[in-house]
Amino acid sequence: MIQIKNKKILLLGLGLHGGGVATARWLYKNGAKLIISDLRKQNVLRPSLKSLTSLKAVKYVLGKHREQDVKWADIIIYNPGVPKESKYLQLARRLNKPVYNEASLFFDRCQALIIAVTGTRGKSTTAALIARMCEQKNPRTILAGNIKTSFMLDVVDRATKNDLIVLELSSWQLEGLNIVRGAPHIAVVTNLYPDHLNRYRNLTHYYCSKKEIFKHQKENHFIVLNNENKVARDWQKEACSRTLLFSKKDHKALGAFVKAGKIMFRSDERDESIMSVRDIALQGEHNLENVLAATAVAKIYGLRNSNIKKALKSPLALEGRQEVAGNVRGVLYVNDTTSTTPDAGIAALDRFGKNKRIILIAGGADKKLEYDKWARAVKRACKSVYLLTGDASKKMKRSLCGMRNLSDEHNDLGVLVRKISEHAKRGDIVLLSPAAASFNLWNHEFERGDDFVKAVKRL
Repeated sequence: MIQIKNKKILLLGLGLHGGGVATARWLYKNGAKLIISDLRKQNVLRPSLKSLTSLKAVKYVLGKHREQDVKWADIIIYNPGVPKESKYLQLARRLNKPVYNEASLFFDRCQALIIAVTGTRGKSTTAALIARMCEQKNPRTILAGNIKTSFMLDVVDRATKNDLIVLELSSWQLEGLNIVRGAPHIAVVTNLYPDHLNRYRNLTHYYCSKKEIFKHQKENHFIVLNNENKVARDWQKEACSRTLLFSKKDHKALGAFVKAGKIMFRSDERDESIMSVRDIALQGEHNLENVLAATAVAKIYGLRNSNIKKALKSPLALEGRQEVAGNVRGVLYVNDTTSTTPDAGIAALDRFGKNKRIILIAGGADKKLEYDKWARAVKRACKSVYLLTGDASKKMKRSLCGMRNLSDEHNDLGVLVRKISEHAKRGDIVLLSPAAASFNLWNHEFERGDDFVKAVKRL
């Protein structure tokens, strides 16, 4: 186990999502001598710094990182905003300094059985569904990860061998598992699509970071893969753990699938019918895949079909993920701020665009992704489009060439929502589904979603 007490620890990256704050609090609580360094300046980091005012004898280095702090530290811990290729992490490795991230610390310490979920889309929904199902068998089920619950501060110190931890893991968090050779008992890969090409050198590097979820699994572990996603499906050739597949059609292998309108599960012994697809509360084809992935995990964990059915028949609402923000004078407002890729944007359009009543708010910061396929879906589903200011919006505008009712260069979401509300008609759907990152106008996507929800409430 990594020793923290009385160690000189450099925390690279405090950030604004809360994970850095939680890691800092946990390190302090466990007796670390702490320097916190971030490239952002004090005025930007004010919300995070305010959360740490009770921590005494902590040194802050803001607006820069310093080589002298790396040389001072016994251990370097980096947060997701810091790329693993950072010259400061490279220096630490050359000096043979131990380098960890939040996930490697967690897997090093956690005593509980871990189910981990990753993928480009659907991570949060799938993880939440798994937790809802499994808590019926084990009330000590804890959902954590990117869903606003810190690994370290909220979970690791209170988790026991009797608990079940369901984690949503990003590619950046997964990079830390190799450090401690950590592996979940059950790994889930929802799907793999182009993303984060502003962070990774190419698509192969992005996918390789996702592979860390199963790299250190053993033969008694499980991996659940999307049979309809070729990249994910092919990973079964590399995994030594037992593979189950999920698909919206029969894949002829072990796992979950749909047949004759029913959710089915195939084990070594038999095929079981669990429930009708019509009875699932979650709507959307993409959510059907999430349901199938969660069902496969639930069966591995030993749940009864009645438990799975009960979990799937009740609605699941996750903040910023196709979340209904309000219905004002017959106009539906939907907050899908966590849509930060074209594929995620298409999923929302497929769900809400049946009658071409969508008024779409999209755009933002570029992640070096392509928008031609997204633009075709927009033209099919939307009556009008408003683009937020940003480099991605410029690419979107080029791909949407020829579309009527296209307006761009909007940088005040509150003003924009008010403007749209003045022209929207009963039956319209105002959809915030940006298909791009938020950091040119907001600190993170949840802040963008909060501004949208506040604007709707003011109508």
